[in-house]
Order: sequence, then structure tokens, then C-alpha cells
Amino acid sequence: MLHGRRLEGEMMETQQIEPTVLTQDEPGGDLWTLNFGPQHPATHTTLRLVLELDGERVIACTPHIGYLHSGFEKLGEHLDYNQYVVVTDRMNYISPMANNIAWHHACEVLFGIEITPRCKVLRTIIAELARIQDHLLCVGTAALDLGAFTAFLYGFAEREEIYDLFEDICGARFTTSYTRVGGLMQDMPDDWPAKVKTFCRKLPKTFEDMVSLLNRNRIFVERTRGVGYIDHDDAINWGLTGPLARASGVRRDLRKDEPYLCYANDWNGQGASAVTFKVPIATGGDVYSRYLLRLEEMRQSLHIIDQLIDSIPAGPINVLADDKQTLPDKGEVYFSIEGLIHHFEQVMTNRGHTPPVGEAYGANETANGELGFYLCSQGDRYPYRARCRPPSFINYQCFPKLVVGHQISDAVAILGSLNIIAAELDR
Repeated sequence: MLHGRRLEGEMMETQQIEPTVLTQDEPGGDLWTLNFGPQHPATHTTLRLVLELDGERVIACTPHIGYLHSGFEKLGEHLDYNQYVVVTDRMNYISPMANNIAWHHACEVLFGIEITPRCKVLRTIIAELARIQDHLLCVGTAALDLGAFTAFLYGFAEREEIYDLFEDICGARFTTSYTRVGGLMQDMPDDWPAKVKTFCRKLPKTFEDMVSLLNRNRIFVERTRGVGYIDHDDAINWGLTGPLARASGVRRDLRKDEPYLCYANDWNGQGASAVTFKVPIATGGDVYSRYLLRLEEMRQSLHIIDQLIDSIPAGPINVLADDKQTLPDKGEVYFSIEGLIHHFEQVMTNRGHTPPVGEAYGANETANGELGFYLCSQGDRYPYRARCRPPSFINYQCFPKLVVGHQISDAVAILGSLNIIAAELDR
């Protein structure tokens, strides 16, 4: 609902937006307050923005969060290190596989576990598929908000195929819960690599279609170029990561700067080289640059998958440790007394699956940036503290800076370029 109210001069001063604010004594100084969301088709989720307007121009913005707060971090203190993976699915539910991998990466840092080469390759392939999955929806819905409905359909159709691939490998399309401490829930089907290659061969045509629809579309370009600008230094000062930071010229990607999985050299213990890929960097710092950067990141993800899909090493997917820190294979549980005892000790007692006393932080480069988990252990089955470093929460902080001075309609374009997922934002 739109209603009018005047802003006092003192309030305008504390908001530090003097260049764009009109005082009540000046002609045209009647300002307005607009509630944008939390139920708005362009927010995609439960986000509320209180906009102060001078006509159509935004002079101040106050985001309100917490509408989807679920206590995910508190739940981490009551679930063991394998059970909590079902919670990570529900954070950034656009690419839940990436959350699974990031969570158990942090767990394995705490446990001091080195996963098997086969597991590293599968996790790397899955992480890149999840990146593509996330970017396709981000680009598609950002275009949809600006009226480009066809581009959204192209992106969403390919996302459905990634859902099929994830369903083949873990049995679930949406809430995957695929990783485990020291490994994976189960191995891939024999025909899964062939299906991945088929998907990767056809995806570049979708990119070409989206480029032809958007890159020279006058409406799309004029509504994104120069909109929501943030420069290199401000991006660093606001703590931005991922495509938002790289679109402003920040050269940081955890896959390169703090390599893990197959992004690191000697990932198989036999001198294997890290996968090769380029980290796209843009300097435009606007909505259009973020769009272009995500397109290029998807192309690089395809390049990474292409290097690995034909050379998945043989061997186990789970660490076979003598201290029984990983869950046994289901075949052993069902058909051997040793496997049944192993499973009982892991699930029902404190005799297995307990990390050393200490603290650890592990982070992955996901589609929105640095997704990290800080874990504190007292040597029990459950973490003493489980804290998430969610990229959506960090990236959302800069929204008031980006939107001030723009039109109301520009707020839609800027918000779409941030790709905020409320379940990860509020947790």
C-alpha cells in the first residue's frame, strides 16, 4: 500500500543521503514510503524492502529479513554430522548439492579425513552441475522480471535435466542429501557419465539462444547496463564474494585461491594436475556485467566437467578407515554381522563417528560465492556449535547502496542480479 508521510530533516541527515533528498521546505519535497514485498512477484521469496521515494526515485532503502528464519544453525547442535546434511538442502534450495558438499567438506576438515580420488571427482562434477543449475535459474528469472519470458523457459528446461541427473545418482531431485562424512551416500549408476556428457553437449546451444534473446535486446540492455553499480573497492569493503565481486573486478575464487577437491594439484595422491579453467572477471560492476559473468561461469563449468567425466577413477567412494569414522556400505549392514555392528556404533553410540576436540572452518566456492561452515567440537557425536557463512546474507547487505538513486523498476533488476535465497539469508 502506498501512503504519504514527510521525513524530518534530522532523519534525512542520519541516513546520509543528502545529495538525493529533498527537504520538506523545498518545492516537491513530499516523500513517500513504499513496502516492496514480502509478497511480491519480483522478490522470488520472502524479502521485504521499505523504500523511501521521491516520485519514482529511491532515496533510501531498508531491507527487513527474518521471514523465513528456521533456526538451521541451532539444529546443528542436535543433529550429528551426517544427519545435518538434510538441513543444508533447505538453505540454498536452488543448488542443494553444492550445500551438501560444502557442509561435509567442513566436517572432513574437522575430522582430518582425506576422501578418496573417486569421491573427489564425483563431488567436483556434481558441484559444477549445481553451479550451472543455480546460474540458469538466476539468469532466467532475472530476465523474466524484466519481461523476457522466453529466456526463462530456455534456462528452466535445462535445469530440469540437471534434476534428472541428480535423481539418477541419489534418488532425489530437490532435497538430495547425497554426501556423507568421508564420502557419498552411494555410487553413481554405470550409465550416469554418458547422460552427463549428453547434457553437456546440448547446453552450449541454450547459451547461444539466451545470448541471442538478451544481449542485443534493447529493453534488457537499457534496464541492466549501468544499473546497480558497485566498484572494486566497495565490493571488497562490503565483503562480497562470487559473481557479485568478480563482476566488479575482484579477483577471488576459492577454487583457485584455496583449492580443494579436483581444483587442487595432486588431488589423487599420484601427482594429478588440477582441472584447468578460467575465472571470469568483469569491471562493469552493474547488473549487465553480473549477467554476462554468470553465462561465462557456466561455460567454464562445462569445461571442468569435460575434463573429468571420461576419467572417473575406480575404487571406493567412501573412506575405509580403521577408526570407523564413515558409515558402512548397506550391503555390509544387511548381510554381515560386522557391518551391522559398525552401523550400530555409528548411529546409536558415541563409540564411532566422533571428531577430535577442536574447531574448523571449511568453505567452498558455490554459485553465489563463499559458502562456509564453522564447526566447534567437544568430541561428541554432535557439534557444540555449527555456524554458517551464507553468501546470500553477506551479499544482501549492499542492496540499499545499489538501489539508492534508481527508479522503483530498477530495484527489480538489481535484486534479481543478487540472486538472494531467503532460506540461506535467514537460516
